[in-house]
Amino acid sequence: MRRSLRRLAVLASVFALLGATVPVATAAPPAACANRTNNTLAKLLECVQVEGVREHQAEFQAIADDTGGTRASGTPGYVASVDYVVERMTAAGYNVTTQDFDYVNFFELSPTILQQVVPGPVTDLPNFIMSYSGSGDVTASVTALPAPPTDATPGCEPTDFAGFTAGTIALISRGACTFQSKAENAAAAGAVAVVIYNNIAGDLFGTLSQAFTLDIGVTGITQALGQQLAATPGLQLRLFTDTDRVPASSTNVFAEKVGKNPDNVVIAGAHLDSVEAGPGINDNGSGSAALLEVAEQMANVKPQNTVRFSWWGAEEAGLVGSTFYVDNLSDEEFFKIALYLNFDMVGSPNHGFFVYDGDNSDGVGAGPGPAGSDVIEDKFLEYFESQGIPTRGTDFDGRSDYGRFIAFGIPAGGLFTGAEGMKTAEQAVLWGGQANVAYDPCYHQACDTFNNVNLFALDKNSDAIAYATLSFAMSTELINGTKSKGNFKPVAPVG
Repeated sequence: MRRSLRRLAVLASVFALLGATVPVATAAPPAACANRTNNTLAKLLECVQVEGVREHQAEFQAIADDTGGTRASGTPGYVASVDYVVERMTAAGYNVTTQDFDYVNFFELSPTILQQVVPGPVTDLPNFIMSYSGSGDVTASVTALPAPPTDATPGCEPTDFAGFTAGTIALISRGACTFQSKAENAAAAGAVAVVIYNNIAGDLFGTLSQAFTLDIGVTGITQALGQQLAATPGLQLRLFTDTDRVPASSTNVFAEKVGKNPDNVVIAGAHLDSVEAGPGINDNGSGSAALLEVAEQMANVKPQNTVRFSWWGAEEAGLVGSTFYVDNLSDEEFFKIALYLNFDMVGSPNHGFFVYDGDNSDGVGAGPGPAGSDVIEDKFLEYFESQGIPTRGTDFDGRSDYGRFIAFGIPAGGLFTGAEGMKTAEQAVLWGGQANVAYDPCYHQACDTFNNVNLFALDKNSDAIAYATLSFAMSTELINGTKSKGNFKPVAPVG
């Protein structure tokens, strides 16, 4: 699969468009990088370049352009994305394997409609259907459940629906448990549809799971709209959903370099699939492309520990690929895993620099990751501090592929630049960009294209990925006591 001329044309046009306004280094890596062994942080960071990351993103865009505008699992665009990763990693000399799995795919057959019917006039309300929602067309009164702080876990327990009026639409705040749990509890209480509203500013995009088989509509709305509806007396809504859930299959890709210690494995992963609505060049062509660039620049390294670069399928269907991988590990292979690094959306256009909060040092939201996750967090902070880039913590909230790893006690960490959440005024001062605008205004939409990336964020996060991956490839002593026998010096770079 070769689209070299098209890739170069796309790269040239975008760098011409963005180069004057985005402060990133655009010099090509030294010619020596093609054959050099980048076994120190200084060497590796010199060779990992945002141009290389963008080359891969250009290829993902070209694939989507050729296959109906999407790279979602179960589509030709995803198959072509897998072929591209396999081709590049094989050419780089890695041991490349694939893992097929079956799952249930979700399709929205026609646009979802949410309307306020009473009080009139009939008004269309903005909403985003939850993946794996059932179909239906219902008009009914609304029962709003108590929200925080009255109920810290709204809709999470069947007892929350004591006194619920059967035959009504449930209006529930996000928070504390999965969307699926809320929807199933509501259905058991007699709800004919479910509307879940955000607990922070911004649109709410959600996934139930492929195990959700109830035939009721479930959709998401903003916090402001949800609070407004909850306070509206005599409210009646109409929710129309038209969906399909069909058997499908997908593929995980692995590129491995066996270390001097084959029984101590460092996994770095990113999901390769997009949503059906678009090409997914930030979500998650950014993490996937950065991982490809880092792997190619580490191709000649002889690590102390085994390094397994992983590209997951069907993440957008509910973390299916990574969950399948972890669930099907033998005990022997499971206990070899020292840690997992996750990179999902690392170039958001209105970005923040978020690092997974391994020790829950900010004391808010979800708790800490498994023991050792704090060490991973510190490694990323070490890099960003060397660059003078402020960071903030982000929770292990279960929305990406680290989920199954931490559920089984594997230390994890990673980077994130934000999705549909709104950048605050304080964050705009901290990082630039626009306050009260989503970190990625094109999240899960057709406009998540090659242009939907901040090059500065992508550049710095790619280097941070390289920094942490090589560091742990050489030593996981602070994670599990396994010492490096080499002379690798994990010293933060300057400049």
